[in-house]
Amino acid sequence: MNRVVQIAMAEAGETADSIAAQVGVDPKTVARWVTQGRIPQTRHRARVADILKRDVFDLWPDAQRRKEPAWFRPWTEVERDAVGLRCYESAVLPGLLQTEEYARAVLSSGPLGADVENHIASRLQRQAAVFDRSRPPLSVFVIDEAALRRGAPSVMKPQLDHLVRMAERPNVMVHVLPLDAGLHPGQAGPFVIATTPHSTDVGYVDDQAAGRITKDVATLWAVWDTVRSVALPRGQTIDFLRARTWLT
Repeated sequence: MNRVVQIAMAEAGETADSIAAQVGVDPKTVARWVTQGRIPQTRHRARVADILKRDVFDLWPDAQRRKEPAWFRPWTEVERDAVGLRCYESAVLPGLLQTEEYARAVLSSGPLGADVENHIASRLQRQAAVFDRSRPPLSVFVIDEAALRRGAPSVMKPQLDHLVRMAERPNVMVHVLPLDAGLHPGQAGPFVIATTPHSTDVGYVDDQAAGRITKDVATLWAVWDTVRSVALPRGQTIDFLRARTWLT
């Protein structure tokens, strides 16, 4: 039995029936989450946590047992606690902004094989850990236009809808770096700068083999200032994403 969920429901005045009605599942499913301790799907976990005004990982600690490579796990800890995130991506959309279908298309193109579904689940958990907190971080994304042009329309159309919805959140800012900006230092590769609760900055740099965490972020800040300065403003970016003139 999941006593934490049971107590949270009682304190919130919720029942299996009331939660089921709000989440869109059968009351028996909610009852199994409580009496049998089953872990709901990612989107259901996030909704229940919101209803009960609790953190997802307080209700389901086992959901933190992720499938990321060992070298990536330290970064998820930084990401989960960050009060600010600044992310630049040049070739694909940032993992935190990906739909399940887009993530599947991207991950299936690599060498993961049968482990793709585990990585998708892990990526969706990361999103919930960042955006479904009671106080989500201020998250700023600069995305090269080239990333928007890569992918089948059937995958990209719902992905772009999702990107617009995320960009309209008060704590999320998305900026497209247009192709006509020309050459820029961000072409050397993607990176993230996280600001911790202690007001220190930590960087994450990705490459073909593995990613690495660095506290030497001066160079990343210099690149960030450049790519951010040539990217479209927030409002123009949303209009650009809605127009989809490049998508056929």
